[in-house]
Amino acid sequence: MARSLKAADKGRNLSNFLCFAVYSANLAFGRAYKPLLDKVGLTYTQYIALVALSDEDEQTVSALGEKLFLESNTLTPILKKLEQTGYLKRHRDPADERQVRISLTPAGRKLIEQDLGESLREASGLGDEFPVVQKTVSRLRDNLLRNTQAGDEKKR
Repeated sequence: MARSLKAADKGRNLSNFLCFAVYSANLAFGRAYKPLLDKVGLTYTQYIALVALSDEDEQTVSALGEKLFLESNTLTPILKKLEQTGYLKRHRDPADERQVRISLTPAGRKLIEQDLGESLREASGLGDEFPVVQKTVSRLRDNLLRNTQAGDEKKR
């Protein structure tokens, strides 16, 4: 018992870790999205891939992977499944056969227009704070990535 009190005195309670708050919020988002996405037969990762594609047609697999923070070996099976379900099409870039370009199909665009996330914005209970929190979390992510990349460059 004394050991856990010492950890608590030093601020090492799990509830004090911002990383755990972000991690557990991500899990909560996954749970909240699951029933909505189950109705349309998608996983969360498949859904965000479609949302990212709705921003711009004819993206390369590598550009989409960068947006989603996914490696191509993770992204490719997701894209294959979405192509099989008729939500996107993939084709080789005629100017550079090494590149695969991706676009939403009309069915994929129609699915994205449903805005499945609207009810989650309400469920978050953030109201007008929603965009502020979203920008703050994005800034946090970007700062951590920038810091990590800077550390990686120093090691080289």
